[in-house]
Amino acid sequence: MFRERNAMRFLPALWLLAILAYAQPAQATLHIDITQGHVEPMPIALPALAGGDIGGEIMQVVSADLERSGLFKPIPPEAFIEKITKDTVMPRFADWRQINAAALITGTVSDEGGGRLRVAFRLWDIYGEEQVAGKEYHTFESNWRRIAHIIADEIYERLTGESGYFDSRIVYIAESGLATHRIKRLAIMDQDGENHKFLTDGRVLVLTPRFSPNSQEILYLSYAGREPRVYLRDLQTGREESLGTFKGMSFAPRFSNNGDSIIMSIADGGNTQIYRMDLRSRQLIRLTSGDSINTSPSYSPDGSQIVFNSDRGGSQQLYVMNADGGNVHRISFGDGRYGTPVWSPRGDLIAFTKISGGTFYIGVMRPDGSGERLLSNGWLEEGPSWSPNGRVIIFDRQSPPSNGQEAPPYLYTIDVTGYNLREVITPMGASDPAWSPLLPL
Repeated sequence: MFRERNAMRFLPALWLLAILAYAQPAQATLHIDITQGHVEPMPIALPALAGGDIGGEIMQVVSADLERSGLFKPIPPEAFIEKITKDTVMPRFADWRQINAAALITGTVSDEGGGRLRVAFRLWDIYGEEQVAGKEYHTFESNWRRIAHIIADEIYERLTGESGYFDSRIVYIAESGLATHRIKRLAIMDQDGENHKFLTDGRVLVLTPRFSPNSQEILYLSYAGREPRVYLRDLQTGREESLGTFKGMSFAPRFSNNGDSIIMSIADGGNTQIYRMDLRSRQLIRLTSGDSINTSPSYSPDGSQIVFNSDRGGSQQLYVMNADGGNVHRISFGDGRYGTPVWSPRGDLIAFTKISGGTFYIGVMRPDGSGERLLSNGWLEEGPSWSPNGRVIIFDRQSPPSNGQEAPPYLYTIDVTGYNLREVITPMGASDPAWSPLLPL
């Protein structure tokens, strides 16, 4: 069956053809259990797609995506015995077992004219000697990197049983210049650091960008006009608008789960309260009260609850309340201070920043406060954000000053199990990352 898949408005169109004849029932147990913490990476062979140079480029991106997940170990191409061609219908399984491959990807890429490509792949279980997945895509040649990320997501989902996260983007604050005159710009890129683009020119200080549920808009704090306010920006048109001028500073914005409203903090008279704003009517409703600082709100995936940090108990801790502001209760009880909470898209965990004994930590806990686990620590670590599948966390990390010079922050990812810490390469210093949902198809 052929069906058109609408790409994001600022991306080239993409079409998918699922080849039902490819998808044979899998009898073997080709599977990675990602619920058990650290696992031995699966050896996987990823030869270039037959049919042209772009087939090699596509598979290089697929290989890099899978390798960065920490769950796969791509086998070096020089170890391959069989050469995959356009005429390869069934691989020689013995040749791939000989180099210890557990899984193999084969496929082709062909020019359909008019700048369009047909890309097809098959996933093989080497020890079960059968095909376990296969799909075909029709797209524009300029969209080849996105096709690669989508193929990586398909492989990840088939072999782990959970959705992938490679076809996604990251928005963050790019930092440059001296610490005394730091320039901060909005920047956006694919999750692997490619297709990098600056969204602002650095003349105005910007902070804390956050994606909308459809990945088409972002919220952020801007000091335009020297008055810190929350702004909304359309990623296709570049149009931005202030969400209002309030009595006090508005900051720490985040979209609701359906994108119809936002929550944010407004500081006024020595205390800070959390408000909800309807994006259509611009009606503002206060959710918290009292003489305290309440900030960094984040919705649960179903929109029924909000986690936030507050000093109402004497020190900065995490609290959960209903979406209407009722039933407020504290969930953090460990040593130290807690902040920047964000609910996992799976709903099972809340990520946070913790400061204890002069050390910063990135950690997770269940929504009721139980099961606290610290995943990473350093001189300065903060600002966690979840991958679309809730398996990986991105955050920024800064090293202590060296030779009297302040080091810039950089972005890192870590698996929710606490393994596979990796730097996300950016052109310059980077902070305040936010991970998009999977891009619309």
